[in-house]
Amino acid sequence: MLDFLKQPVGEFQDFLVLSGRALKNVFRAPHYWDDVFLQMDIIGVGGLSIVTLIGFFSGLVITMQMSRSLSTYGAVDQVGPIVMVILVRELGPVLTAVMVAGRTASGIASELGSMKVSEQIDAMRALGTDPIQKLVTPRMIATAVMLPLLTIMADLIGMVGGFLIAYFTLRLTPSQYWTPAYQTLEYNDVVQGLLKPFMFAFVVSLVGCYYGMQTTGGTQGVGRSTTQAVVVACVWIFVLDALLGRIFVHMG
Repeated sequence: MLDFLKQPVGEFQDFLVLSGRALKNVFRAPHYWDDVFLQMDIIGVGGLSIVTLIGFFSGLVITMQMSRSLSTYGAVDQVGPIVMVILVRELGPVLTAVMVAGRTASGIASELGSMKVSEQIDAMRALGTDPIQKLVTPRMIATAVMLPLLTIMADLIGMVGGFLIAYFTLRLTPSQYWTPAYQTLEYNDVVQGLLKPFMFAFVVSLVGCYYGMQTTGGTQGVGRSTTQAVVVACVWIFVLDALLGRIFVHMG
């Protein structure tokens, strides 16, 4: 009767096993630091341009839309705090994670999938190297380090984009925009804005690694794994965002 649940439950179990082994490998040797730094460069430096672009236009659009509503109540000077809170709490972490998922999770899945179908991972096992220690853990560590940093950059650039609209269109001075925005930011907002991307990083990296290492069926299988990795990572980003948002609402 419940046969249709066997496959998703089995896949989730396999994912948890992979995640547990990858996390355990953080605390035991050997540590492939060269791979970690290489992945940090690919994920962080490589994704900087798209993240800053998305952050800039996010701040720009939020400012334009909110100023229209705030002008009705004569509260245009509150646009800075609103943009700051929206970016730091929600849009910054979520949009950055989605962009990184589209770029990184797909890249990880296709790279590991290609290694899987060409039997490089099996060869690695035959030589006595743990594929999870060598391939999964460095990507997980690199994403966990770089995604919060990319989020901070996206928030900052988003605030700059909002300021440009506020300065040239709404005629707000720098002090009218930046001072209330800075004063509005609370400790809870900062923690939320950094914890979310840190949690999203594990989802993005581990989902990409899982689907990459489960690839079968040659080149078509690689494409299928890549698509599944991006879709599943994005879904879990929004699920985690809702759960973490609920927790922080109660804490606040």
